[in-house]
Amino acid sequence: MNLLLAVYAAWALIMRRQDPIKTLSWVAVLILLPYIGLLLYFFFGMHYRKRRLYLFKGDAEYRYRKEVSHLQREFIMENPQVLGELEPYKKLIFQNLRNSYTPVENNSSIEFHFTGREALDAMYAAIEGAQRHIHLQSYIFLNDRTGNRFARLLMKKAREGVEVRVIYDGVGSISLKDEFVEQMEASGVEMLCFAKVRFPLPTSKVNYRNHRKILVVDGHTGFLGGVNIADRYYFGNELGNWHDTHMKITGEGVVSLQTSFLLDRYFILNRKLKKRKKYFPQLQIKAREGDKVEKHIGTQTLVCGPDSNWASIMQCFFSAITMARKHIYIVSPYFTPNESVLNAIKIAALGNIDVRIMLPDKSDTRIAHYSTMSYIGELLEAGVKIFLFKKGFNHSKVVSIDGEVCIVGSANMDMRSFEHNFEILSVIYDRECTGVIEKQFMEDAAACRQVTAGKWARRGKREKIAESVARLCSPLL
Repeated sequence: MNLLLAVYAAWALIMRRQDPIKTLSWVAVLILLPYIGLLLYFFFGMHYRKRRLYLFKGDAEYRYRKEVSHLQREFIMENPQVLGELEPYKKLIFQNLRNSYTPVENNSSIEFHFTGREALDAMYAAIEGAQRHIHLQSYIFLNDRTGNRFARLLMKKAREGVEVRVIYDGVGSISLKDEFVEQMEASGVEMLCFAKVRFPLPTSKVNYRNHRKILVVDGHTGFLGGVNIADRYYFGNELGNWHDTHMKITGEGVVSLQTSFLLDRYFILNRKLKKRKKYFPQLQIKAREGDKVEKHIGTQTLVCGPDSNWASIMQCFFSAITMARKHIYIVSPYFTPNESVLNAIKIAALGNIDVRIMLPDKSDTRIAHYSTMSYIGELLEAGVKIFLFKKGFNHSKVVSIDGEVCIVGSANMDMRSFEHNFEILSVIYDRECTGVIEKQFMEDAAACRQVTAGKWARRGKREKIAESVARLCSPLL
């Protein structure tokens, strides 16, 4: 019976015509793990990008993004000179405009925070100053010291008459107690769980998690990046202090953060907010006048998930890497890229581009750590410089290109972020911002040990076996 079901599932995988390595990995799991393999495939292997599991494409905010992106694309094609210093990245800009309807935004300021404590304190201060509404989204929201600190402030603001809405993920925040949520709701805070999972009831959505971290205050101040609301981000844990990259943004980029939050809320409730103008106080559509690409800090905010037509975050990483002329700096806590991105990185290094990748020396997830380590040998052989961060745990998700463009957000350089998670990131077309990111990379590199090919080849046999086994599982992680 298991063999028949496994053959049926394997045939469905083959007919999907996806990555052959991923297909073969699942076929091996189905055959070698009787019945258990079928359960794993049902929960984690089924793919819904083209089946539209999450249907909210008719929403007004989404139509607005699509319209503005189309207008901006037409304007740039008719007036290519408006790109100015962004001309070398015209291909990336057009790609983002088309595959994720991401307009180029003007922003008056961007501030970076490089530790969880620093980012959470900045978010806390922004929430304290809220006058009209607070939209907070976190993959992990725990009822520990840090979570309770934020909860007390959010409840206080709600009692003061500020509209407070919180979205948390059903798996990332699975340990969040019902009493905590009920207390928040009793104080006037809207608490929404994204795709709650109730085991052992079967669900095909367990593999699709909302990994975004967003805060929007009064429609004019926004935050995004890698920091969740939990003690380990503020106080550290057995790995040491948690380093991360989070950004505070003021300007049109906040519109994209607000839109992303409202779309996720709409998905959960299937209900739209009334009086939408108050949630977009700075919204001014001037796509045909060219001011979106001429002044201030230019960004594109990519919002991607299994509901998208394209794997736009993966494509963004790929294009940015292939455009590099001088150097590429990458920071990711989990590194299991698909073949396209991996080959782009290796080809860049082989072409004498200075490619540096910073990974954790120790990780909070053992199998993901061994899988990450399994890529180091071939990267070193291609000429990539590998740095293992030792001063705590570096949870940042950053790509920097040539001192000109940087990418910051919630997406790891792994197949889960590329294929399964709902993610958000900002492509920042600004030398000053990129300079700040690269300066931090160099400071963090001083807290790393650089891996050499000779020492890496002499590591223990046990580690090599663990890495090889974990590598087989990497397409499934």
